[in-house]
Amino acid sequence: MWLMNFAEKILAFNHQLEINTALPRNIEVLNPFKGTHAKVIWPIVEAFYKKFYADNLERKLILGINPGRLGAGSTGLPFTDTKRLNEACGIAFDSFKTHEPSSAFVYEVIDAFGGPEAFYKKFYIGSVCPLGFVTAGKNGMVNINYYDDKNLEQSITPFIVQSLKAQIDFGLERDKIYVLGTGKNFAYLDKLNNQHGFAKKLISLEHPRFVMQYRAKQKSVFIDKYLQQLSA
Repeated sequence: MWLMNFAEKILAFNHQLEINTALPRNIEVLNPFKGTHAKVIWPIVEAFYKKFYADNLERKLILGINPGRLGAGSTGLPFTDTKRLNEACGIAFDSFKTHEPSSAFVYEVIDAFGGPEAFYKKFYIGSVCPLGFVTAGKNGMVNINYYDDKNLEQSITPFIVQSLKAQIDFGLERDKIYVLGTGKNFAYLDKLNNQHGFAKKLISLEHPRFVMQYRAKQKSVFIDKYLQQLSA
């Protein structure tokens, strides 16, 4: 009997990602796997996961909020913009360019941990909600987090629960989940975890965007904190 490895499970999961629930009128789903750039996204997504996850190792789960336009919302890879994809991961891509501050911070952590190969053998990065959202702003579409609109949060909670269960079944440790975001993202997942028992313990870390936007001068302190918690 043929069994899928970790990479194949992730790719199968991403292929079927779709929100069929009605959303508030002013909010649109950000789904790179089925969007305008899907044809150029899939080759790099497959190359990334086959490079770093073509095994059956058990990994620890790290969860962000939801994909944003300049990171996973464009590349399909959590906290990986095109700059990090080319320079850190060694996967050539020139169809378009994105620079996401959160990705820059995460890859500094990854570099300090020992580099992408060492890091991704130990960890799988996802999001509480694996698809992102955008809404109209003054100068075009802007990111919106799943918890920024209570109607949105309520409508997609079943999708989030189903998606988290599916990802844990990839072969992830159940002792603890690392949550990026010490406020609303952590509070929401903590409530869900109490109901569904995804993990025995949740560990919160300051979100990379918060660090880069408000604590950039203390960045090294937060990198050290990440390394200490991830190595515990």
